[in-house]
Amino acid sequence: MEDVLEVYRRPYDPKRPVVCLDETSKQLIGEVQTPVLAAPCQMAHYDYEYVRNGVANIFMISEPLAGQRDVEVTDRRTKKDYARCLRKIANEMYPDAEVVVLVQDNLNTHSPASLYEAFEPGEAKRLTDRFEFHYTPKHGSWLDMAEIELSILGRQCLSQRIDNADALRREVRAWETMRDTAETKVNWQFTTADARIRLKRLYPSIDES
Repeated sequence: MEDVLEVYRRPYDPKRPVVCLDETSKQLIGEVQTPVLAAPCQMAHYDYEYVRNGVANIFMISEPLAGQRDVEVTDRRTKKDYARCLRKIANEMYPDAEVVVLVQDNLNTHSPASLYEAFEPGEAKRLTDRFEFHYTPKHGSWLDMAEIELSILGRQCLSQRIDNADALRREVRAWETMRDTAETKVNWQFTTADARIRLKRLYPSIDES
């Protein structure tokens, strides 16, 4: 926990950007009956019946200090999907960075080993060297600022019925553009000093006698 909190104290450095990564799933829901669109003085109407069209995965890539984020929709949430997400961060989003400081939770796919399952050893090693990995503790995923972005995405965009992955990509892209244009940033205030006071129960008791 303190390791992540100290990362958040670092000043903005374009050569060493702090990037937060998290992911969630979205159930794709199709309509059985055609919805009745909204009209003057009338609300839209949707039938309570629906059809399940599978599940899509959403990667949230967020750079809090820059107020920028990128949302990637994938069909699955495998080690190879995670590896391709890291390759995009390194090659496309931050090609000029010396190293990308990556904060993520400790999901079993979130490991440099995933790169070796997706790419040849030389490429996997090159990509691994582009990152400085920092992990939130178990039950501490709230420390990942990308989770905040996912929560906002869920309320503002994902609460509606979306029946296919392409439509989901269009919706999240529009949301992403709105957030990026406004350069919306996370104002993180929780510090190591706060943690040692508010979460004192989590620290071991030291008997100095």
